[in-house]
Amino acid sequence: MSLSYSLVRTALAVLTTCGLLLGCDQQSSSSSTPPPIAEQRYAHKLSDKNASAETLALYNNLAALRGRHMLFGHEDSLAYGVNWEGDLDRSDVRDVTGSNPAVYGWELGGLELGHEKNLDGVNFKQMQEWIKAGYSRGGVITISWHMYSPVSGANSWDKTPTVHELVPGGAKHDVFKAYLDTFVAFNEGLVATDAAGNKHAIPIIFRPWHEHNGDWFWWGKGHVSEQDYIALWQFTVKYLRDEKGVHNLIYAYSPDRSRIDLSKFESDYFYGYPGDEYVDVIGLDNYWDVGHEANTASADEQKAGFVTALKGIVKVAQARNKIAALTETGNNRLTIHNFWTERILNPILAGAEAQQITYMMVWRNANLAREKSEQFFAPYPGQATAEDFKTFLAHPFVLFESELPKLYE
Repeated sequence: MSLSYSLVRTALAVLTTCGLLLGCDQQSSSSSTPPPIAEQRYAHKLSDKNASAETLALYNNLAALRGRHMLFGHEDSLAYGVNWEGDLDRSDVRDVTGSNPAVYGWELGGLELGHEKNLDGVNFKQMQEWIKAGYSRGGVITISWHMYSPVSGANSWDKTPTVHELVPGGAKHDVFKAYLDTFVAFNEGLVATDAAGNKHAIPIIFRPWHEHNGDWFWWGKGHVSEQDYIALWQFTVKYLRDEKGVHNLIYAYSPDRSRIDLSKFESDYFYGYPGDEYVDVIGLDNYWDVGHEANTASADEQKAGFVTALKGIVKVAQARNKIAALTETGNNRLTIHNFWTERILNPILAGAEAQQITYMMVWRNANLAREKSEQFFAPYPGQATAEDFKTFLAHPFVLFESELPKLYE
């Protein structure tokens, strides 16, 4: 980061913290002081007892940042933007702010079928290179998987009952293992070399079988029993971790907020929960409370719901000595004025509990020329929320890639 940029950011941070967003008195009265980072390191254990040193360090360093900072992430950020594609070192986020996101989201749908590109047109070999590049700059990598159905052959949004045939004893169990093997092979290509010349696997926050409490995926509620969903998750972890010896994964569990009743948050959240020994990140996919078009509640009601949902996952995570994350969120086409400060940052900063969120990730910016449709969740140059996004970045609570501490040591 250049000196001039640092000075500008510092000035903006003072303005933002002491007036533009919440006011100094409100901020100081609502925040608690967490223990020094050194005292928090390596207090947390992963579900994989043989996790690599870098993977364990990432998890504990994310835990140590709680209450101080939240990392910002973006799906497919390096692969394309609203008005560009093919540049190998670019992102809409960096075009607007001067920094890449701190967290890079990537998607594997189609890998299991041997496709050259994923379901959003991202070449898998190039994806591996982008993952390596992001990691080399200190960024965090998270991977989801909209797997095609091993039963019907259709995509993730097919509703043919499938899972009962994939779990141990099912007719398609061997096919399912072969699908998982494609990830094992892909992961073997995610290798970095440290300063001493030693190679190691790049740590990945792996987020399979997400939004399972909704009915839009073949592994979703209504198409699979809760027992079979739990068996699917547990087998996935045991197969990768114990049978295939994959030890660079941090497992993230992420139900969808729209199917959770806030008045009984924990009971709804735990539908399909596979157990503490199979989960590391207590996540939540929450588009509902940040302006989803189907949510008719007022803005103030949505903001209150957002805070309640964040507090809910933080409470669950703290009880289990795990970290909490907003694993997916965003407002499609960014139609809300001051979205970043008013609908994301202010609610999170409103109290000490919500500030325990370790990272948030918004979804992708579809390429307009290729996909012929407007879908974007991060601003691009000239987009209406771009200046508000810069204010969001300027707040000291929010970290982008250029501001990250060393997370892997």
